Amino acid sequence: MIELINTILFTFFKNLGNAIPSFFGGLLILVVGLLIGSIVKQLIMTVMTFSKIDLLFNKTKLIKKDEVRIWTEVLSEILKWMLIIVFLVPALEVWGLSRATTVVNEILFYLPNVVVAVVIAFVGILASNLTADLVRHSVKTMGSTASNSLAVFARSTIVFFTVLVVLNQLGVAQDLIRILFTGIVVMLSLAGGLAFGLGGKELAKDLLEELRNKLKS
Repeated sequence: MIELINTILFTFFKNLGNAIPSFFGGLLILVVGLLIGSIVKQLIMTVMTFSKIDLLFNKTKLIKKDEVRIWTEVLSEILKWMLIIVFLVPALEVWGLSRATTVVNEILFYLPNVVVAVVIAFVGILASNLTADLVRHSVKTMGSTASNSLAVFARSTIVFFTVLVVLNQLGVAQDLIRILFTGIVVMLSLAGGLAFGLGGKELAKDLLEELRNKLKS
């Protein structure tokens, strides 16, 4: 009995002694990743502060200064975690968690889609604000109520399509988004065709009548 207990204890401490270097080695790799990720995030925020890009966007009146900072923080946070995950993969390998690395690698490969989606969303917000301003100033003669309504409609339309593009980039319900996008295009085409057909009915009638008279003569 005592020999069995001694054997179990010896095996336990032997395995523990072999695992401790691997544990601290993986932990060191992960800590380095955390430090580098934090440094990169702080570097991006510092560059944004010194370059005063937020003030530049604020002067264009397309987006507020605080909103630019929020978008920058979101993007820098994603890049930070990308770097952390890059270091997490070898750390898991050192710990002998090979199966976990498969899941982590899938997350790592997915994060670039998130970065692109954030950039698309930011550009979409800028485009919606710019379009709204252009529409508001172009139809100013129609009155403030009409111009504001058209500007809101234009902004909402661009934001809606931006959301569809972002969701498609993230791989969320891609088939549903394609069907919805196709349906919207068909709806607009039918609406435009009906509006043109009903509005141009008299003109088409006159043209056909004129063509008929020419053929008779």
